[in-house]
Amino acid sequence: MLKVKKINFRTNKSDLQRLFDCNRISAKVYNDCLQISKNYSKQTGKWITKTELQKATKRKYPLHSQSIQAVCHKYLDARDAARSARAKGYNNRYPWREKNYFSTKWTKDGFRISEDKKRITLSLGIKDRKRQKSIVVRVKNLPQGKIKEIELVYNKKLMLAVCFEDGKKILANNSTQVAAIDMGEIHSIASVSETGKSLIITARELRSIKRLRNKKYREIYKKLARRKKGSRRWKKLKRAMHSIAGKMSAQQNDILHKTSHNFVKWAKENNIKTVVVGDVEGVQRNTSGRKKANPKKKRRSRKINQKLSQWSFGLLLSYLTYKLAANPIELVKENEAWTTQTCPVCNRKKKSRGRVYSCYCGYREHRDLHGARNILSLYKYKVIKNLDIKIDEIKYLRPAASGKSSRKLCSEPVRRVRL
Repeated sequence: MLKVKKINFRTNKSDLQRLFDCNRISAKVYNDCLQISKNYSKQTGKWITKTELQKATKRKYPLHSQSIQAVCHKYLDARDAARSARAKGYNNRYPWREKNYFSTKWTKDGFRISEDKKRITLSLGIKDRKRQKSIVVRVKNLPQGKIKEIELVYNKKLMLAVCFEDGKKILANNSTQVAAIDMGEIHSIASVSETGKSLIITARELRSIKRLRNKKYREIYKKLARRKKGSRRWKKLKRAMHSIAGKMSAQQNDILHKTSHNFVKWAKENNIKTVVVGDVEGVQRNTSGRKKANPKKKRRSRKINQKLSQWSFGLLLSYLTYKLAANPIELVKENEAWTTQTCPVCNRKKKSRGRVYSCYCGYREHRDLHGARNILSLYKYKVIKNLDIKIDEIKYLRPAASGKSSRKLCSEPVRRVRL
């Protein structure tokens, strides 16, 4: 199974500067891809193909040929993803923004690893018929297994993201049970299985981290409005923003990893074979204050729009996808329209005011587990109906056992910068 691990490295000062230059050159390659594709469309009225784009960028930059191709492929992937989203009715923009830095990738013949796995030689290819001097970095914690790719990424400092094959075989899963997940912004996961086992993992800590981030952003934006762009003070405030964003991203990834880990552990304990998750894609869109096509439609408040636009359900779903596949547990998406409002007993639609869904017919259930039950019903029977499932006890978890340390990390000052 393919895995990715970020590792630290050491190198001399000149090679470190050359690594920074690699990311600047990769950004230039990406910017040129934007311009080449735009000119090609104007001249021919068609989209440029992968072969033509690689030919247009070949041997023009002091990077390994495979590193240049990797940048072209990333641009094409972003363009194709925007095209597929627009075909579904979303208003995604095609790639247009130019970059100052872009991660450089080495694949196959672009790197060599020493026998003791303590040195990596990164090739820069041939420029003007001369082979350029390679960059040598020293590492300690190189993962075991066959290394496929190495990417130079920046996370407060330069690091190597190593993609490797761990060599572990996926064992067969002989279970037959099905569980459904209702993803939420307050409770990140609410799940119900066919046997009545239920699990709720809260996301309140993640919400508090985002709320603190938004407050600090507001303070900085007020100060930036009174500073001249490019001044020393303006740059200090920008660095403070980047520090806040980096710390918040690390906290979010940590919480979501622990959330997905806890769910996979619960699924294995309850012999789950298939996990059905409600597809919430689209709820985070159209959250701006612009006028809508239907002026009579009730608009959501700015606070609700902010929470929905910052809801990281896509990242959690990607973590669940690969962690469930490693066990192996099948993940299936199901349309969740009206699952939180429809009563499975009388099929009456009613919005819930609190955390408990109660209908006029006497049906009562936890709001999120009620949605998970209806998603499970849609998957099994294609309609929402009352399942013969009795939930006796709800297992309620926080995503992390670290608790105090994560809250301390959130509340401490991000950077000693006078705001």
